[in-house]
Amino acid sequence: MPFHSVLTRLLFVAVSILILSACGKSASDQAAASGDLVVKIGAAAPLTGNQAHIGKDNESGTRMAIDEANAKGLVIGGRKVHFELISEDDQADPKTATIVAQKLVDNKVSAIIGHLNSGTTIPASKIYSDNGIVQISPSATAVNYTAQGFKTAFRVMANDAQQGRVLGEYAAKNLGAKKIAVIDDRTAYGQGLADEFIKAAQANGAQIVAREYTNDKAVDFTAVLTAVKGKQPDLLFYGGMDPQAGPMAKQIKALALKLKFMMGDGGYTPAFIKLAGDAAEGAYASLPGVPLAKMPGGKEFETRFVAKYQPIQLYAPYCYDAVNVMIAAMQKADSVEPAKYLPALANVSHDGVTANIQFDGKGDLKGGAITLYQVQQGKWQALETLGAIAPAAH
Repeated sequence: MPFHSVLTRLLFVAVSILILSACGKSASDQAAASGDLVVKIGAAAPLTGNQAHIGKDNESGTRMAIDEANAKGLVIGGRKVHFELISEDDQADPKTATIVAQKLVDNKVSAIIGHLNSGTTIPASKIYSDNGIVQISPSATAVNYTAQGFKTAFRVMANDAQQGRVLGEYAAKNLGAKKIAVIDDRTAYGQGLADEFIKAAQANGAQIVAREYTNDKAVDFTAVLTAVKGKQPDLLFYGGMDPQAGPMAKQIKALALKLKFMMGDGGYTPAFIKLAGDAAEGAYASLPGVPLAKMPGGKEFETRFVAKYQPIQLYAPYCYDAVNVMIAAMQKADSVEPAKYLPALANVSHDGVTANIQFDGKGDLKGGAITLYQVQQGKWQALETLGAIAPAAH
């Protein structure tokens, strides 16, 4: 074989090895190799189990914001930054959430986007606080999350003191409910929202004729609904998520309970309508924030999100904003170190997809709005938005 042919083959092999080697590296490895600053962003949500559809929605919203930030080639602290998403499955379980939290801390993340549920967010928040890691929840609405006094804890949507008050007032005033039954799933979210709903409903003249409980794994509600039926309420409020709310609505219809069915944000999903079938018709729910179509960047976000992933389930826009408000604080502080960008985050003003995001002294969103929805002809339709409602004193 001629010498030049041997040389050509050797060069081809060498180039092939280099290409394969590069292909074998992750985007973060390649970024680090090129001298970029790799910044790990942790995310936690249920990615398996009956809430996985919402958890994956959260993950996708977070990932989209990170991908877009990386495409911009941001420079912080004099170095080009590459953000790496470290996503963990907390299974909507408080104990698993603390294990996941410690894992993310050990992985040296610079921030946490999550968790999804209040019941996982609250126990995990102490671990993040103890380690000085910023946590921005896109969806945990329980009052206790930010009431603990952790300087690292923030959220980008209104809390349950605001949401529960709107729901209770709406049930009594707008829907004319006089006798109300309440069921919750005993989670930090479900119970907390139900408690706030009850206070508001009673303050507006309604009577709570039944207070019952289930759990976030249940699928058969015949016994608890039969107990409720005997009290003859004209409205049933459920504090919990859609995997229970859907079957519950079906069983309400099967038992011929003549009442209005109301939920918080945990029920405001396409999955609720799918699970409940025709029993979903007429159901009420709320969601912190304004309707997607009325959000400052809602329509454009939805178009880009659906093209890349799937129809929005619930909190994806809030996850997207949580990432971007965190990056905005990093840019303002010119640092990716939590201790340095934390003061900037506490004082940030960021025009997001969902709203202009500013935080109060507890880390709660300032001026959070609440929108009421009803299922009409098989789709969620916005009824009314109530804005800038101050949280109740605790």
